[in-house]
Amino acid sequence: MIGHPKVVIGCITLSANLGAAQHGPHFVNQTLALCKYPAIVRIMSDSNELAETRTDWAEDRTILANERTFAGWMRTGMACLGVALGLKAVFSGFSPTWVPKLVANVFVIVAIFIFWSARNKSCQTLRRMQDHATTPQPTTNMTLIAVVMTVGAIATGAILWWL
Repeated sequence: MIGHPKVVIGCITLSANLGAAQHGPHFVNQTLALCKYPAIVRIMSDSNELAETRTDWAEDRTILANERTFAGWMRTGMACLGVALGLKAVFSGFSPTWVPKLVANVFVIVAIFIFWSARNKSCQTLRRMQDHATTPQPTTNMTLIAVVMTVGAIATGAILWWL
């Protein structure tokens, strides 16, 4: 009997590898006698508790993966700003001058789009998840990061246009 998971619900016993054939009628009578005591009406098996724990850990890993993905998209947006600066530097002698400025600012606009898309998807994912052992970043932090990055991108676009 020791080491085998068992669930007693009401007076019905469900057990793994246990039964009258293995343990005889004496075991079955003892198990049914447990139903007389309210404190032993339901016994959770270890495997159910472990499954719940694994599910909780999976949700925590998903929350952390969501934060890493958000950071990755922020880096991608910053890379777009780097491309904008590089285009302006490489094609600064191009005539007419507004063409490289316009192309560089297209990448600034793409960067802003990436910042806000990352923020929206990350916040949407966090609203669906329930944290257990981890503390996720609040959505206000993600919004603040997107705002700061947007202001920086707009300033970069303005500098690129007037230089």
